[in-house]
Amino acid sequence: MAHQFTTSYIRDSLAVMWQYKSMAERAMEQLTAEQLVATLDPEMNSVAIIVKHMAGNMRSRWTNFLTTDGEKPDRNRDGEFVGPASTREALLREWEEGWARVFAALEPLSDADLERQVTIRGELHSVMQAINRQIAHYACHCGQIVFLAKHLRHENWTSLSIPRKGSAEYNRRVAAGEASQR
Repeated sequence: MAHQFTTSYIRDSLAVMWQYKSMAERAMEQLTAEQLVATLDPEMNSVAIIVKHMAGNMRSRWTNFLTTDGEKPDRNRDGEFVGPASTREALLREWEEGWARVFAALEPLSDADLERQVTIRGELHSVMQAINRQIAHYACHCGQIVFLAKHLRHENWTSLSIPRKGSAEYNRRVAAGEASQR
């Protein structure tokens, strides 16, 4: 998604969320089914587990975002870290359902809603604080997905941005109007 100038916090937050979603998806596309569930050590989460956790968090945080606590009583957070989806299709379905909740909650908001109060785990947050909290959380996990995918694909990895040793060519393309500036 190309950068769009905005002075709206809500519009910018949506753009950032879409950017992280896309980045993680482009990383996951490069992985085999086996790589989606691979871990680097016994204490590490696989991409599939990270997706399951993010989807559970998204369901909890964004369902009835303005009116109920963001930590739903039926959430089984510990369960999010075991038994990932058994197929790529099921995994991506969880992923899409989670993100659909994010966007369904954010898209109707306006910047006038930023000072409203919501709760997460019984703590008061402004809408802006709650959004910031989730952007930071999702950025961390999307970064983990990219890190794992890059590690697992090593020499077969396709860069998601400017490839290593590619800055000069990228800058030439920007100057020539052939590429958007980041």
